[in-house]
Amino acid sequence: MIIQNIIPKDNYILHITDENNQPGLFDVSPYLDSEVFSLLKELDNFKRIHSGKYFIEWDCGADLSADTIEAKWKKL
Repeated sequence: MIIQNIIPKDNYILHITDENNQPGLFDVSPYLDSEVFSLLKELDNFKRIHSGKYFIEWDCGADLSADTIEAKWKKL
């Protein structure tokens, strides 16, 4: 999976589009209780996200691989 676009939503859901223009949703909320993701509980931090094509990364240093996202996203 190559991540083309990410839109963070207020409910800790990421709207992600892959290289085939397939949209899907990924729920980050199950990760928020771990130390590295806890800063994302603040929506301002959650919305500061970038695509590295094969991963996504937040300004606070938290990241997820495209493999993790692909395994758990819900295609639309």
